Amino acid sequence: MAEPSSGLEVLCLGETMSLVAPAAPVPLEQAPAFTLSAGGAESNVAVHLAALGHRVGWASRVGDDPLGRRMVASLAAAGVDTGLVEVCADAPTGVYFKDPGPAGTAVYYYRSGSAASTMDENFLTDEQLDAPRLLHVSGITPALSDGCDRLIRHLLTRPRRCRVTFDVNYRPALWPVAEAAPRLRELAQFADVVFVGLDEAATLWGVETPDGVRKMLDRPDTVVVKDGANAAYALGADTVAVPAPEVAVVEPVGAGDAFAAGYLSGLLRGEDRVRCLRLGHILAAHSLLSTEDHMPLPDRDAVAGWLGCDDQQWRCLRFGRNR
Repeated sequence: MAEPSSGLEVLCLGETMSLVAPAAPVPLEQAPAFTLSAGGAESNVAVHLAALGHRVGWASRVGDDPLGRRMVASLAAAGVDTGLVEVCADAPTGVYFKDPGPAGTAVYYYRSGSAASTMDENFLTDEQLDAPRLLHVSGITPALSDGCDRLIRHLLTRPRRCRVTFDVNYRPALWPVAEAAPRLRELAQFADVVFVGLDEAATLWGVETPDGVRKMLDRPDTVVVKDGANAAYALGADTVAVPAPEVAVVEPVGAGDAFAAGYLSGLLRGEDRVRCLRLGHILAAHSLLSTEDHMPLPDRDAVAGWLGCDDQQWRCLRFGRNR
């Protein structure tokens, strides 16, 4: 493991796999060509933050194989510091496939026994964990193995100097609701900022309103609730809501990671919660316009204009259509 560059603002920790997706938004069985890229919730956040100009690192394990080397190189080329990535000689890099279809996108994972699943509470030192301003993790990691569960528990429950942000990111393919619901709530309660979809909260905990989610997760400083195409909410001492702009959706997987990156970028820049939510919406909107997890960012002047528009103008924003 190399040492990361000094002065990281954010460290994102979690598994990244090689992502195979149709080059056009058609089902796998019909696709004549495919793209190969890096795909993982935490590294997606890292790539978006790097594109926004933040000093961000990604920490994980990959296999000693071409897919692992390609993945690390692609993330480094995107501006993400990979100094805390370990290469595991005894386990492979995971792979997953996207299968777009009329009813939505199915995802097929081949990650059992992956290199990342070998991580545990000894993966990083406290000095490495406390170096950045923010440590970003998700609810995917504790489902990968007992060691990964111990790792996330350690990161969230230890005495710490950095702030920890936690995206619930429930994955039904990894564990059943009965097992995931209590564990994800317990872990989320130790975070400083939590991201969760309202649909996830309904599935996991039977709550169907942002206020209900906040009552369920009452310890974090802020709980960010995403209600799909309707709105996003930041709930702390009070509640702030921002409606979602209209988007011509091509493929939805990865939009939640883009939203989290936008919100965290605003947080790092000292923006108020309305502008944090707006920046999350903007990045999520652009992610929805492609089968790729990482869409090029819109023009910075355009982003500045969207962030600064009044409420009526914001409600009229359109992405992927004539504006």
